[in-house]
Amino acid sequence: MKIVDAQIQTERTSLKRPFKTAVRTAFDIQSLIVKITLENGITGYGSGVATEKVTGDSLSGMKNILEQLLFPSILGKEIENIAENEMIIQTSCIGNTSAKAALSIALYDAYAKLLKVPLFQIFGGRTNSLINDMTISLNEPNEMVHDAIKAVEQGFSILKIKVGNDPQKDLERIQAIYDHLCDNIVLRIDANQGWSAKEAIKIIGEFESRNFPIEFIEQPVPQWDFDGLKFVRERVNIPIMADESVYSAKDAIKIVNKKAADLINIKLMKTGSLLEACKIASIAETAGIPCMIGCMMESSLSVLAAAHLAVAHPNIKKVDLDSPLWLNDHKLDRYFRNSQIHLEEIPGIGFHPVSQ
Repeated sequence: MKIVDAQIQTERTSLKRPFKTAVRTAFDIQSLIVKITLENGITGYGSGVATEKVTGDSLSGMKNILEQLLFPSILGKEIENIAENEMIIQTSCIGNTSAKAALSIALYDAYAKLLKVPLFQIFGGRTNSLINDMTISLNEPNEMVHDAIKAVEQGFSILKIKVGNDPQKDLERIQAIYDHLCDNIVLRIDANQGWSAKEAIKIIGEFESRNFPIEFIEQPVPQWDFDGLKFVRERVNIPIMADESVYSAKDAIKIVNKKAADLINIKLMKTGSLLEACKIASIAETAGIPCMIGCMMESSLSVLAAAHLAVAHPNIKKVDLDSPLWLNDHKLDRYFRNSQIHLEEIPGIGFHPVSQ
């Protein structure tokens, strides 16, 4: 079944409150929706988000690369050749992972609809439910405590705490949250590349000495510093997760070979492809490294696609897919209800715009 048309729609969505990390502060998201159409009229939808500070993608750049290069590369191709189409997209240009991800998601949505199965079954789906976490944005300790208490009251038992802009202040933040919530929660600490290797070892040592209930430390050092990541991992007991260091299957192999991390965080906006994300999970699986699937502050559509992969791949053990809960956009609320993610057993991803 040939792909006969591809279109783009851009959108800006405000956040319920500012989202702050060691890298950036976001007040809204700028994303684009990709729609592809097959010759029998089936449509597929995907989405990508502009995250200049993370992937380098801007909205205008994404739109241009899709219209000028990526769309022409797949128009007229058979949707059933999904792996070949993915390879064409990935090799058409360097980078541009958010734009590539939007098109990849749309292709898989249309393919699953053609086969009349939910997307998660394309990847060997095993369930359709997930337990989500809630991110606590980087702020002053008292404000972070307030946000953490609110999240627990909403039913979240796993909190992802953003830190990384001041090691001593970071310690105060975690201590304050622990003092107020202690046994009720599991903490995931995300430094977003904010520490040097030596700073990371020092502060993680403090975390350990205070017996904080920390599940892992995510990306404590800059993304390029694989040796620093390994240096930290070898000197602390809390597991270390690679996030920004892993964009591709090749990066995952590098992590495995260097023994630089205990876990890997997969994000579609980094991989540029559902298939590439699946490859990363499988490479990590062969090395005994569990994966988490996460998201940027991005649209509910692309996060929903990530959830489909999460329920399918046996090595994706954890999820961090809470960005839909931050958005003033309720189109897909039925899938994301506080700490629960539940996918419907309908063809494709489950996104059906009113204007379809």
